[in-house]
Amino acid sequence: MNQSPHRPPVARRLTGADPKKSQMQRVQTGALVIIAFAVVLFLLVQARFLLISLATAIVLFSLTSDAINFIARQRIGPFRIPNFLATITALLLISAGMLTLTSIILSQLNTVLTTTLSYAESLPGAVAAMFAWIGEDVEKSVFDTVSSINVGSYLSTAAGQAGNLMSATVLVILFVGFLFAERIWFSTKLVNFIGDEEQAKRVGRIMATIIHRVNYYLLVKSGVSAVTGVMVWVVAGVFQLELAAALGILTFVLNYIPNIGSIVATVLVALVTFVQIGEPGPTAAIFVTVGIIQFVNGSVIDPMLMGRALRLSSFGIIINLAFWGAVWGVPGMFLSVPIMVAMMIICSQVPELRPIAILLSREGLPEQDENNSNIPENQDSAA
Repeated sequence: MNQSPHRPPVARRLTGADPKKSQMQRVQTGALVIIAFAVVLFLLVQARFLLISLATAIVLFSLTSDAINFIARQRIGPFRIPNFLATITALLLISAGMLTLTSIILSQLNTVLTTTLSYAESLPGAVAAMFAWIGEDVEKSVFDTVSSINVGSYLSTAAGQAGNLMSATVLVILFVGFLFAERIWFSTKLVNFIGDEEQAKRVGRIMATIIHRVNYYLLVKSGVSAVTGVMVWVVAGVFQLELAAALGILTFVLNYIPNIGSIVATVLVALVTFVQIGEPGPTAAIFVTVGIIQFVNGSVIDPMLMGRALRLSSFGIIINLAFWGAVWGVPGMFLSVPIMVAMMIICSQVPELRPIAILLSREGLPEQDENNSNIPENQDSAA
């Protein structure tokens, strides 16, 4: 008897699902993923002020939680420092530090904006003169282009956005206070939420790894940025720039933005120098000097201190920076690296998401389970 080369429909039903139905299910799953991503992206944009404040509060909470535990373990004679006293002290210090830093940043921004307005009329001629060596046509074209820019409107927009900084600071302090109030119950909530004590411990170790790496990154970045800001302030003072202190503070702040921040800070210092002095020689000298400072601190000392703490792909950092900058603006750029660290560690622990962790990691070797075993089990994100 000759067998039909085509398998009958009954045989197809017995051996597996219909290929057309499977393909339709994959299409539906892909469409649901796209819709979910669009909804999440919409919520991220619409609630960016609240979410940025919450993300900043979580970072500050993780930075200080270890310090609170350390203080709470200390003894003064026979007495042990109560946990609530250590928590209140930390919250007061955080509040005072954030309010002071915000006031300094706002005052320096106000100084920069006021000075920029006073130099706004001479800015087109100063920028055009930088291209005079190319030719008169290019110089005139640059002059017309810069003159067409309404500097006042941009400065007004920047001043309006800077005004929201104090409101965001107060909201961050409130979030941090509530996180401190909930921290002692976090382990219990985590166990009850997951329902498995061992799995809860594993999740706690993963969160502790995220906190440890983010804290180390922020501490090293703060130290290197502070040194860079002081050096830029000294160099600007040597050239007798009016905005020496403001340039140093802005350099310190901008250096938290990976890769792009140091470039913007260097160009800003050179532009202020040329607008104030108006001579290409000193401008080139300060540009080269600040560029060397940024290169040595950012490309030599910073990676040497970081070591393998981040293990992030440079291309991934740029993509992540662009994405969060588009979603949350400048605050998203500041938070892009901590968010990327958390994403890489979480994805490395989920088998289905491990390819994403491999792409985000520098050597293609994301965080392993055994690395988390180095963290004490009683340490979690609330510890």
